[in-house]
Amino acid sequence: MSQVTVQGATIEYRVLGPSDSPHPPVVFVHGILVDHRLWTRVAEDLARNGYRCFLPDLPLGSHTVPVDDEVLRTPAAVAELVHDFIVALDLDDVTLVGNDTGGGLCQLLIDAHPDRIGRLVLTNCDAFDKFPPFPFNVVFATMRGPRSIKALAGPMRIPALRHSPLGYGLLLERNDDLTAAWIRPCVSDRRIAQNLATLLRGVRATDLTDVATRLHRFDKPVSVVWGQADRSFTPALGRRLAALFPNVTMVEVPGARTFVALDAPTTVVNAITTVGAAR
Repeated sequence: MSQVTVQGATIEYRVLGPSDSPHPPVVFVHGILVDHRLWTRVAEDLARNGYRCFLPDLPLGSHTVPVDDEVLRTPAAVAELVHDFIVALDLDDVTLVGNDTGGGLCQLLIDAHPDRIGRLVLTNCDAFDKFPPFPFNVVFATMRGPRSIKALAGPMRIPALRHSPLGYGLLLERNDDLTAAWIRPCVSDRRIAQNLATLLRGVRATDLTDVATRLHRFDKPVSVVWGQADRSFTPALGRRLAALFPNVTMVEVPGARTFVALDAPTTVVNAITTVGAAR
């Protein structure tokens, strides 16, 4: 893993694909209690086809390098962190890809800093007042301090609990190794738990309602790739989000849940390469 230091944070990231790629760079944005491995299969496929991919581990609870709590006070501050990452690596004409909380961060980023973003791919993610959707709004509301995080996340080391509806059960097919790795940092390191608690205290259900009124201003190519078996980020939410963009393609993915990049990686790859070809 490489590292880049921006204001208040050191971000670890993985790079795949040729440095002399003829394609725009692809930056992937994951959600809370997930890391870059959500995107590995998609990025490896893109890299084999000549795309340069950047997969940061953002400080959203599964990171291993603690950061200054100030950069996590609000979702907008975390979106600034993503922007700072892009600037620090001097990336331009970026294909920005988001999922889950990361998709919400992408919406905030293109609202505040659209210049370096050439195109956007959103898979199942937060939007409007679904930030987060049920049941995660209830779970996150109780995870407001390191002690409560340890009390609630600690039992998630048991696979059956980790893959229940209050864990990752609604999001992906069971993957014990991956989800165990995602929960481990906030359980084993109080500093990571404190980062996560700061972030969760700063999330408000209305954080994306205002930005939704301005998403029509982003007239660059957008692809909305939505798993149709998602019980949290429902198909109706995806269609409503897609309707906001003036230059959008909607891709409905039967049988896929929230983590479409794991359930249907080829579909996500195709969406990225297609939207990347649009100029």
